[in-house]
Amino acid sequence: MAKTDPAALLPGNDAKPANKLKLIVLIAVVFLLAIGGSVAGTWFFLNKGDAKAEESTAASSESATPQKQPALYEQLAPAFVVNYKQDGRQRYMQVSVALMARDPAQLSALKAHMPVLRNNLVMLFSGQDFTALTTPVGKEMLRQQATASVQELAKKETGHTVVEQVLFTNFVLQ
Repeated sequence: MAKTDPAALLPGNDAKPANKLKLIVLIAVVFLLAIGGSVAGTWFFLNKGDAKAEESTAASSESATPQKQPALYEQLAPAFVVNYKQDGRQRYMQVSVALMARDPAQLSALKAHMPVLRNNLVMLFSGQDFTALTTPVGKEMLRQQATASVQELAKKETGHTVVEQVLFTNFVLQ
């Protein structure tokens, strides 16, 4: 007795199953190639446009933005010494200050006003609460106030803020 395929016995199944499978695989491969080609083409054209935009942006940003100059530091000597009266006791604060700037010409113009700058800093330091200065937050607040005071004086006298930061290189409370 000859063996027959059970699928061939079903009504309406006239075509050979191997031919249908080959047709489905062929359609799937063509479909995947079309999708892959579409994605590759889109990626190629988008990256090509991005590369041109980056090249033009990089070229224009290099010519448009000036390079940041290196930091210059001006040490204010001698150190500031301020006395406080707290709980009936005499207290002292000694602070060594450095000014950070970028432009040497502007910094030298500010040096002409050093007596006024030192006076403003002495007044600022002596007007502080001693107990607040014992905390890191109090010290940072004082540094920021000193920076603002120096920048205000520089803006008034030279027309530029000149100083980026006031730095405390030594801070002693006694």
